[in-house]
Amino acid sequence: MSDITAAQTTLQQAQHIVFMTGAGVSTPSGIPDYRSKNGLYTEHHNAEYYLSHAFLAEHPLEFYQYLQSNLYYPDAQPNVIHQKMAALTQQGRASVITQNIDNLYGVAKTAQLVEFHGNLYQVYCTKCGQHVDWHEYLKSPYHQTDHGYLRPNVVLYDEGIASANIERAVQYLQQADLVVICGTSFRVYPFAGLIDYRNPKAQVLAINAEPLQLPFAFTMVQQDAVDFFEGVQVG
Repeated sequence: MSDITAAQTTLQQAQHIVFMTGAGVSTPSGIPDYRSKNGLYTEHHNAEYYLSHAFLAEHPLEFYQYLQSNLYYPDAQPNVIHQKMAALTQQGRASVITQNIDNLYGVAKTAQLVEFHGNLYQVYCTKCGQHVDWHEYLKSPYHQTDHGYLRPNVVLYDEGIASANIERAVQYLQQADLVVICGTSFRVYPFAGLIDYRNPKAQVLAINAEPLQLPFAFTMVQQDAVDFFEGVQVG
């Protein structure tokens, strides 16, 4: 039995899986990642500033234009990775904690989901607090009702993570018998620090095109995640 087949078998037999995922899960759907050679942070050297609360506060129109040009891919569809993970959550066998803000897990109908950094397609008015359909936001940065400035419900640089997301993520990890790290460099905190709260008996499996160096025992499967999940049976 190959290492890949053994990892797929481990995944198929686990009953309390937590998937911890990043941008690499969505690149097969046509959404660029952040830190690879052609990623957003490489192409735009000031990307972290453009995605900060300070930039939003000081240059709201430029912030809006930057998000429109670089982060929104409304025609993107979930790929096999999202679909297989979502199917496992629908069976009550898995949960997903993702750094991704692209809404593809929602489109795939993921049942137990923590969008740790928020969701681009959940938009609200900063003046009245009302939630607004994202289609309206893509047409204008201003609320039609009171002309307040609209923004997506995502965590910008110099903003804190929602406490409810932290609590749910920790709860899922404490119940896990298997943690699967997928499509992430696992270097962004506090997301990466969540692993410290896992069930001490849980196995940790990493599926990534690039090898990860992690300070704890884990199984590394260096393979394209699309190829790996195409071989996973969820029925």
